[in-house]
Amino acid sequence: MNNSKLTLLLDQMTLDEKIAQLTQLATPFFKGASNQGEITGPMVDMGIDEEVVRNSGSVLGASGAQEVMNIQRTHMEENRLGIPLLVMSDIVHGFKTIFPVPLGIGCSWDLELAEKSAEIAAKEASVSGVHVTFAPMVDLVRDPRWGRVMESTGEDSYLNSQFARAFVRGFQGNDLSNDLTRVAACVKHFAAYGAAEGGRDYNTVDMSERELRETYLPAYKAALDEGCEMVMTAFNTVFGIPATGNKKLMRSILRDEMEFNGILISDWGAVKEMIPHGVAEDEKEAARKAITAGVDIEMMTSTYVKYLKTLVEEKTVDESVINEGVLRILELKQKLGLFENPYRGADEKLEQQVVMSEEHREAARKLAAKSSVLLKNNHVLPLKRGQKISLIGPFAQNTDILGPWSWLGSKADAVTLMDGMKMKVESSHLTIAKGSEIESASEEQLLEAEREAKEADIIVLALGEDSEMSGEAGCRANIKLPDPQLELVARLKTLNKPMVAVLFNGRPLDLHGVIDQVDAVLEAWYPGTEGGTAIADLLFGDENPSGRLTMSFPYSVGQVPVYYNHFNTGRPKGAPDAQVRYVSQYLDIPNDPLLPFGFGLSYTSFSYSELTISEETMTAKQPISVSVNVTNSGSYRGEEVVQLYVRDVSGEVIRPLKELKDFQKLILEPGETKKVTFTITEPQLRYHHSDLQFESDPGTFVVYVGPNSKEGMSHSFTLVK
Repeated sequence: MNNSKLTLLLDQMTLDEKIAQLTQLATPFFKGASNQGEITGPMVDMGIDEEVVRNSGSVLGASGAQEVMNIQRTHMEENRLGIPLLVMSDIVHGFKTIFPVPLGIGCSWDLELAEKSAEIAAKEASVSGVHVTFAPMVDLVRDPRWGRVMESTGEDSYLNSQFARAFVRGFQGNDLSNDLTRVAACVKHFAAYGAAEGGRDYNTVDMSERELRETYLPAYKAALDEGCEMVMTAFNTVFGIPATGNKKLMRSILRDEMEFNGILISDWGAVKEMIPHGVAEDEKEAARKAITAGVDIEMMTSTYVKYLKTLVEEKTVDESVINEGVLRILELKQKLGLFENPYRGADEKLEQQVVMSEEHREAARKLAAKSSVLLKNNHVLPLKRGQKISLIGPFAQNTDILGPWSWLGSKADAVTLMDGMKMKVESSHLTIAKGSEIESASEEQLLEAEREAKEADIIVLALGEDSEMSGEAGCRANIKLPDPQLELVARLKTLNKPMVAVLFNGRPLDLHGVIDQVDAVLEAWYPGTEGGTAIADLLFGDENPSGRLTMSFPYSVGQVPVYYNHFNTGRPKGAPDAQVRYVSQYLDIPNDPLLPFGFGLSYTSFSYSELTISEETMTAKQPISVSVNVTNSGSYRGEEVVQLYVRDVSGEVIRPLKELKDFQKLILEPGETKKVTFTITEPQLRYHHSDLQFESDPGTFVVYVGPNSKEGMSHSFTLVK
């Protein structure tokens, strides 16, 4: 079906049918679903009747080839014009085979594996009947109190942009029209959702337009440049207006500047939420503002169904605005081939072979190992197979390691840390004790842990957050581990045994009470289906930790937000002429985070030497190259993430102390040295000026190369224009 046929189809549609195309309903509304599409009281209250369902354009949350085919078959029989449904779901970090949460994937700094994880998720989702995933989330985050940090890849705009591209490539592939193993991607949440005040979900976002463009918008733009088919609006305000009704944000910036012509969908209920936001008096005004801003699909509220027709009849909304949204929806259905095959990709027999295949589980195991970050190691890791090991903690046997947004994953399929360690050592060398629950502990549990630990050579503590403590609406003001777990650590510390802590969590934590008490800390995040296997690989040295943090770990929650690429002040702490008191500092804690962006340890060590720069002067037409020698100075084969940062010493507006511009991963054998070379071009030095022009300034720059944002070698150069 070509565009002219789509236009003819649009012309045949009644206004009611068009408006229903702009309405997304959840699976229970549809016949063929588990409850047979019964219209219940709450649905009637929403203004949803059988006619709306019959003409709806998309379904949310359907999965499984049989259910999707049942829903689509019934829908095609009842829809007057035979227009198929788009099937959309939240496939964020895996479909059934669950990969680490995106924050963990970000810590792998491995774009190929990130792309592969999305490709596998798409393959499992598509064979199960899904057409669109609400991913990737590319919101930049600087506040670990916010529950959805687990869904982002971190605090850096450049790195987030690289992962945004990788995820879109993985989900969509190179030919979405003909590759039935891929799904359309929907980048979210546009825009700046990760900057919610106080780290509290759905809260106000208030920043300058320059900051928005400089820091928050690039990752969305990167996803769109990679061909992402859809965009989801954010719940928050931007420029004082909720994103879902924000004409400047959606029409001027997204549509005009970024040249996005795909589908814009609201987040769940976000259109109606303009009423409590205080920018719409009622649902009718909310509908008008959302459609005027360019929102094509209203998710799970019914202001469009109730009021768009009236708004058109009153000439408050032009029908052409509705037509453009419907046409975009039809175009995506055409691109996916749904008019020719409404059951695109869904295959019950193939579903049994593809979903949770051994190949997919092995990929999840590999990425879980790459995503874990070794935060401390006082020569106690890797474990030795002859040691008597006591595995203690609420996550020793816990299957709650998939993390939020793994709604189709099964905890029954998750490999626990206990299971993983039992694959490595004889049962006589491993004892297990719970020690505490996640948020409580009995004296009996603590005493049992002490008894087991007394007989061990080394203690492995499995600690962390319940998955409900992070994710959407999982915001926390106290970002330490719960007190009962800290008590468990303190009690076992008195035994004077070597202790290793493995952390399962969805955010950077205040690690006091853990990192200062134990000999080694491995940050595993929520590692996914093969988490226990991957962590055991790391603990016993079958894999060498290579993850690096993509969010700073605060020294205290009182520092938040704390991030590496911050601005200097007129009275910076540590300056040569700084006074003791009258500088920008805390009196009771350091300014710096506990662990910086880019940080991560290995079982080996790496040294940097001979930083050289090709030219002292750079021009727009003449880039410079920066080289450094990296040596594996330890005794294990290891993988290093070599990071390149640049500082603009003097700009038209203040510039960050450092900005990540590039990175390379390299594998080195013990004693081996490799030369790493980066190229710096003039466009990499551009930024948004006070007039929002994006350009560079002549002057002095400093380049830093090292293992993280805190350490490294440096050299200056001059840009001449």
